[in-house]
Amino acid sequence: MRRVIILGSTGSIGVQALDVIRANPELFEVVGLVAGTNRETLDAQAAEFHVADTGLGVVEAEQLVRDVEADVVLNGITGSIGLGPTLAALEAGRMLALANKESLIVGGDLVKRVAAPGQIVPVDSEHSALAQALRSGSRSEVSRLVLTASGGPFRGRSRESLAGVTPREALAHPTWDMGLVVTTNSSTLVNKGLEVIEAHLLFDVPYADIEVTVHPQSVIHSMVEFVDGSTIAQASPPDMRLPISLGLHWPERVPGVGAPIDWTAGHNWTFEPLDDAAFPSVGLAKQVGRAGASFPAVFNAANEQAVMAFHAGRIGYLDIVDTVQRVVDAHEPASGEVTRESLAEAEVWARSTADALIAAA
Repeated sequence: MRRVIILGSTGSIGVQALDVIRANPELFEVVGLVAGTNRETLDAQAAEFHVADTGLGVVEAEQLVRDVEADVVLNGITGSIGLGPTLAALEAGRMLALANKESLIVGGDLVKRVAAPGQIVPVDSEHSALAQALRSGSRSEVSRLVLTASGGPFRGRSRESLAGVTPREALAHPTWDMGLVVTTNSSTLVNKGLEVIEAHLLFDVPYADIEVTVHPQSVIHSMVEFVDGSTIAQASPPDMRLPISLGLHWPERVPGVGAPIDWTAGHNWTFEPLDDAAFPSVGLAKQVGRAGASFPAVFNAANEQAVMAFHAGRIGYLDIVDTVQRVVDAHEPASGEVTRESLAEAEVWARSTADALIAAA
């Protein structure tokens, strides 16, 4: 039985993780729960799962991860504030089921220096799919990683046609039900850009060998192309409980987590090239990923500021990625090895720079 700590237990990932655990009490025991601010729901979860160790906020998350004996820590916190708990889990020797992609992207080499081989198990559906497909061959046999994107609510539209997009339209994702920032990021494809950086950091594949294809049905979650020309794809109906269960029980699967594809019915799955002119965020993400250092932290922080400004009616939809580009272009990283302090300083600079650009718009 695996002892599990869930960070972000009242959010979408945390609630679905508890669904998996509730259905499989012989496999998992919840030993710690941390939420953001929702004490009422946290207390209800703790009562149901008989959890003594709970907390609110990232500071208590870091302390709980260090103090409570556990086999797996699921980091479902949203945003770069999840970096501290990610590092704490790795330093404590826990297996890290990572749904908080921002902590790896922002932390970059800092996180990789702390992590032991195989200690991080991805929970994002795309990276879980890649991890599963990569078991079909050795690293030397891998030719390319192919991440799939639903294309969001604006698939097929030109850049010019996106100028008048409203916040309500940006939140109308065709497949996934996510929070404000992540849903907006999916519409701009900033989220896919972040996932490209995450794939590079998780699997040590060069950016030149990571591609994005648009797959609106969201059934193929990602693919690995091998040197002999074969491609291994992971397919399942869109249900985050599947990658969550793998994150908790890796490398073994949890029976009956999700409904399989009905192969007696007809299916039409399509793939389209990414429109870089309408959605330049993936190319920008590769640029900052190659630059490394504090550039990914700046990219992420500037985007968060721009997204919130868009939803506050202070900038237009196209200004989101345009603002991020301008902040990235102005960034000069500190010299020397990346530290938590230097990353925090870069994020503060990025947010203030983005805010100044937005105010002047």
